[in-house]
Amino acid sequence: MYTIEKNPIEITAMRESGRILAAVLELLKNSVKPGMSTMELNAIAEKELKALGGKPAFLGYQGFPAVLCVSLNDEVVHGIPSHEKVINEGDIVSLDFGVIVDSMITDAAISVIVGNPRSEEDVRLVKMTEKSLLDGINVIKAGVNVGDISEAIQKRLDSNRFGIVRDLVGHGVGHNLHEDPNIPNYGNRGTGPVLKKNMTIAIEPMATLGGYGVVLGDDGWTILTSDGSRSAHFEHTVLITENGAEILTR
Repeated sequence: MYTIEKNPIEITAMRESGRILAAVLELLKNSVKPGMSTMELNAIAEKELKALGGKPAFLGYQGFPAVLCVSLNDEVVHGIPSHEKVINEGDIVSLDFGVIVDSMITDAAISVIVGNPRSEEDVRLVKMTEKSLLDGINVIKAGVNVGDISEAIQKRLDSNRFGIVRDLVGHGVGHNLHEDPNIPNYGNRGTGPVLKKNMTIAIEPMATLGGYGVVLGDDGWTILTSDGSRSAHFEHTVLITENGAEILTR
């Protein structure tokens, strides 16, 4: 089943949802600092989201207990905010957020290095993971295959010798947080479902300084690298157009 092609009213709602989401992530990016807990970031996101008129897409989703996912270092995605989890200088912090406006959902994520980086490799990991997201977006237009996106992302990450997480993928988004089709971060051009105008998809490369293996944490949510290597995660929700893609979460 393909992602549902959205109508003009739904697209308008997703544009507003994406605008709010981008504003919250920008605030979080400017707020994160050493010594604060991941729960403090969740509180900032929750307060700003309410002020801007959106609703949280993650809170209560399959039982998730917060509005924001905060994942540190070897935590790839789905980290649960906690008062006990404190952010340190040089941590790579992934901030993943979802917003609902008029029943329509957008989903996006950024990774930031807090304070002074621990290594040049960390800096390169974050920079190139974001570039791989933009590479994937740049090949999109109506009529391309999912594999075209996957190959573009893989090419960037492989050339930098990063691990590409294979067990987690991008996805359709809009009426639901996760819709068809899946968007893997590795693959071959010309393969997979064909994308159509007015579909909305979330593209989200996840890369590591080690291998691609991941494990589920004891909390039943947090996904960690199996080798303990540090990771980065970026995501945008995009609208597919006749000749390209409109980034809704920027």
